[in-house]
Amino acid sequence: MNKNQSLPWDHPRFRSWIAVARACQLMQQSLTRSLADLDIKPPHLDILVNLYRFEGISQQELARKLLVGRSNMSMLLPQMEKRGLIERRGDERDKRVLRLHLTGEGHRLTEAAMAIQTDLIERTLSDEPIEQCMATAISMERIITTLLKDLRDDDD
Repeated sequence: MNKNQSLPWDHPRFRSWIAVARACQLMQQSLTRSLADLDIKPPHLDILVNLYRFEGISQQELARKLLVGRSNMSMLLPQMEKRGLIERRGDERDKRVLRLHLTGEGHRLTEAAMAIQTDLIERTLSDEPIEQCMATAISMERIITTLLKDLRDDDD
């Protein structure tokens, strides 16, 4: 590379992307530590929160929402079922489909974990103006839309 060529980290978009990735990684590490007393990890929390919001969704819908393969679901769901946090029930109209539901214990644990996550987010972002938070969210949502479209295009 000659001296007149700039390096990737000299570009503002590259710097922005690296900052987002590092912030995400550090937030995941902090969340993992914060959830340790509940004996769950962020992937468990993702499942619990989605079941809290979308009670009775199918395993396939959950995997799609979490952007993970069904193999990831098939590893985590039995663990959570064994702990008494979730239950799988057959769909009344389509017996091939399993619907996911939180148990009473699952609801209690989810609410405790969401309080921990919300506190972490609040502590981390409390110095950021709401307008900046919203601008970041809008920017990230545009990026998500672009990346999801690229993935769908690759699948076609």
